[in-house]
Amino acid sequence: MSSPANPPSYVVRVAEDPADREACFAVRKEVFVVEQGVPQEIEYDAYDAGAVHVLAVREDSMPLGTGRLLHGEAAASKVGGDPSVGSLGRLAVTQAARGLGVGAALVRAIEEAARTRGLTAVDLHAQTHALGFYERLGYVAYGPEFPDAGIPHRAMRRAL
Repeated sequence: MSSPANPPSYVVRVAEDPADREACFAVRKEVFVVEQGVPQEIEYDAYDAGAVHVLAVREDSMPLGTGRLLHGEAAASKVGGDPSVGSLGRLAVTQAARGLGVGAALVRAIEEAARTRGLTAVDLHAQTHALGFYERLGYVAYGPEFPDAGIPHRAMRRAL
């Protein structure tokens, strides 16, 4: 067990192989389904197949967090139809890894994936308790609060 003053190092990478994708889904299940009570049947969706998934893993291969980027057709309905805007979603960090900068590193990796695909902005739907986190990363809230899976959210955007 490492002390909080010396947290284990981690890397963030695009989840290319099946084992990485399974690790992404395991983190999402732990955070959204188990911890937040989101029904499993709505946590995983048809967008997962074409999304860019990013994964944060500790040096001992323990998954710490994940997120995904939707782009093109998949993102259009979530971002008002603008093909130059990606949709960041399913950002989850395990309880044990919170406060280590994993969430911010995942957001930056998703933004980099968006840039490499020629996107000019990233939208997301933030749980309202996380608005400050995203604001510190340069996102700006717009539109009214709305429920998603019974949890209050707001739409946010950051130009790249």
